[in-house]
Amino acid sequence: MQQPVNKTLLILVLGMLSAIGPFSIDMYLPGFPAIAEDLHTSVANISLSLSSFFIGISIGQLIYGPLLDRYGRKAPLYFGLSIYIAASVGCALATSANMLIGLRLVQALGSCAGMVASRAIIRDVFGVDEIAKVFSKLMLVIAVSPIIAPTLGGYLIAEYGWHSVFIVLTCMSVVVLIATHFILPKSLHDNSYSLSPRLITKNYLSVLKTPQFYTYAFTGAIAASGLYAYISGSPYVFIQLFRVTEKQYGWIFAIAALGLIIASQVNSLLLKKYNSQQITRIALCCQVLTAIILFTASSLQWLDVYGTVVLICIFLGCQGFIFPNTSALSMAPFGKNAGSASALMGSIQLSFGAIASVIVSALSNNTAMPMTGVMAACSVTSLCILLASNRINILKATEEDLREETIESISRI
Repeated sequence: MQQPVNKTLLILVLGMLSAIGPFSIDMYLPGFPAIAEDLHTSVANISLSLSSFFIGISIGQLIYGPLLDRYGRKAPLYFGLSIYIAASVGCALATSANMLIGLRLVQALGSCAGMVASRAIIRDVFGVDEIAKVFSKLMLVIAVSPIIAPTLGGYLIAEYGWHSVFIVLTCMSVVVLIATHFILPKSLHDNSYSLSPRLITKNYLSVLKTPQFYTYAFTGAIAASGLYAYISGSPYVFIQLFRVTEKQYGWIFAIAALGLIIASQVNSLLLKKYNSQQITRIALCCQVLTAIILFTASSLQWLDVYGTVVLICIFLGCQGFIFPNTSALSMAPFGKNAGSASALMGSIQLSFGAIASVIVSALSNNTAMPMTGVMAACSVTSLCILLASNRINILKATEEDLREETIESISRI
């Protein structure tokens, strides 16, 4: 990036780009029954449009990574947002479930551009010591989305029908496209960057082999999978088991999201005194302890709705520290390949999140154990990966130092 930018305004636009995906996921959820009735199908069939969206997001991020490195940040954003706008209009005009499912896949492929580019631009514009703080601010915008989107979607559907959700998403994406053109700074592009599938695969593998990347990308992704397990299992746990109303569940969801927001902002303050590695390690230990207590207590039926909410808020609050720091640490080693690194990191996160959601559904046994068990498994696995990877990297570094000392000694002889 060559030109000076208003960093506050830049973060806002990057937050809008990142929020397109969450809004696209959450805003139309209250309309499933209405959509199913209008398209003469079942709610289960309409839910496949959510699955197709997740598939599109996971695949699309890998596509945009090389494009961002080859053509800079803005051109792929124009392309992706244009696809998203066209697909959103198509969703609003959908006349069958299969048509909606297909268009949601295309819509996801368009939304990926913003998710990948926003992380890459952060790496472009901000120094390594600032990245974690910026991710914390970005998370503030992203975390607000699950609070606003379902409520706004429910109101729109009640007043104007389910088609209005996709019309509003279209209008939002047009605003983001305009902001992208006028506010985002120009970025350098690398015409020498090859788009050959073989070389792209090789580049992704080189990113994946970077110790700092795979350590923190997998640590963050598996920890975040606990959040996806909560999202997948919480409607059943609270509405069916604890018999809360849909309105009360909305407040529970909002409170949990608020804890995530507060934690991510406290993280910015802690970074003035502690580094990202220290915060990640402590936050993960706290999350593991909380998850084990949650799983054990729910298994023994010791928790009521209030105790469950408190422990989940603590669990998600830990995520507010883990996500921005693992994201920053994953991206820190990359300058030239920031787009590919961002894409690979995002794809890994969503892939593990989708797996966690599927496991919660597959283990369903009319208790809270599938949700709390997967949450605990994710946090424990994440901590184990962090500790094991750090141990391996230390041993490798020690071996390298010994090798260099041996070579130096031999040369002296």
